[in-house]
Formats: sequence, C-alpha cells, structure tokens
Amino acid sequence: MTQNNLDYRPCVGVTVFNPQGLVFIGRRQSKGAHDIVETPYLWQMPQGGIDENETPKEAAVRELYEETNISSITYLTETPNWLQYDLPTESTQRWKGKYRGQTQRWFAFLFTGSENEINILSPGQGNHAPEFDAWRWEKLAALPELVVPFKRQVYEQVVELFMPLTAR
Repeated sequence: MTQNNLDYRPCVGVTVFNPQGLVFIGRRQSKGAHDIVETPYLWQMPQGGIDENETPKEAAVRELYEETNISSITYLTETPNWLQYDLPTESTQRWKGKYRGQTQRWFAFLFTGSENEINILSPGQGNHAPEFDAWRWEKLAALPELVVPFKRQVYEQVVELFMPLTAR
C-alpha cells in the first residue's frame, strides 16, 4: 500500500497560554534510531492520540496532563476544523505503515496554576514516560520556526487561528 492510501491518525494538539500570552512548548526527547528530528526543530506543543470512547477535548486535557502534569487550565477555544500533516515516508515505519500522518483538532487553554505544577520529567504524577526534556514559554508567532518542517503548515494555521488570544 502506498503512503497516499493510508489513513490519518486522529489526534489532538494543545496550546497552553500563560497569563502573559506566551505559549508552553517542550523540547522533544529523542525517540531512538527512527527519530529524524534535528536541532533547532525539537520544540513542539503537547499532542497525542485520541483514545476509544474519548472526545477530542477529553483527549486534549488527558494528553496535556500526561506530558506536562498541567491540570490547572481554563478552556478558551478550539480550531473549527481538523488540521492534517503527512509524515515523511521514513517516519511512517514508526506506525508500521498504518498511517500517513495525523489529523488534529487543536485546543487552546489558559494556564491558571503555578509553574511548580509543571513537571515534564515525571508527568502524570510519574505514571507516564517523559515526552520532553526541557520546556519554556514562547511567543505563539515563533512556533512554526521551531517545529519539525513537516508540521510547520499546521503550526502556521494554529498561529493564525489562536493569535487573537495573545492579546490577553
């Protein structure tokens, strides 16, 4: 089966704004030999798959907690449509050729807690393997230049849709 005939993996992306209008980003940990990501494209917002019988919003809240330990949030908005990207051909091996890429519903939340709540090294109160090895707050507009090139178009759309939220 060619990559063009494969499905997209249903997924969510999470944009977390702090009260100053900056966005949480994490630096991805290496996934081993099949990981083709290089500096400076190691940064991204939390994201992940949608479990069976889970709404996209529920998945966004769960994934955020599992990757960052963040639970003190207020829902702001979500993208009106699903956003898609194709994986490079060599990356489809990670999913054993089942998916050609991801289709994502993006959610925006306001972080209402203390930064002490953020724990990327032992997320989900230690019940999940770390996705990130560093984190920081960043301007939303800067994100497309920090993410892997094959995700850049999705990040550009997220920036365009969520930019009004930066004027907090």
